Amino acid sequence: MQKFLLELGKGFLFEQRQKRFTFHDKNFYVDLVLYNRLLRCYVLIDFKIDELTHQDLGQMQMYVNYFDRYERVESENPTIGILLCKQSDEALVNLTLPENANIYAKEYKLYLPDKKLLQKKLKEWLDEEQKNDL
Repeated sequence: MQKFLLELGKGFLFEQRQKRFTFHDKNFYVDLVLYNRLLRCYVLIDFKIDELTHQDLGQMQMYVNYFDRYERVESENPTIGILLCKQSDEALVNLTLPENANIYAKEYKLYLPDKKLLQKKLKEWLDEEQKNDL
């Protein structure tokens, strides 16, 4: 867990794994609940072992809504939801979620690509960001 939190970046605090919350006598479980003290918000992470579905996105939207309405205090920023899945579909995400949703779906890899490929990708991302800043 320590390595995972360090990979996420600064300010992440672990709250609970498989956090249960009950709504209308039904139990729901968030895979991982973190808090980021720098962003001042909850970060919910759900892991999916298969291809991402619209049901997964709807479930995360419900989790984020619940935390925003019942857990978050007024001085905190809106909750962030992250879905880590084997296969994501950006078009499905864009169609399913509202434009202002604070939910992100990303594919996970079971291994890291070689160093040269990572460097190439990093350069592409940096170049793209510089273009967007102009």
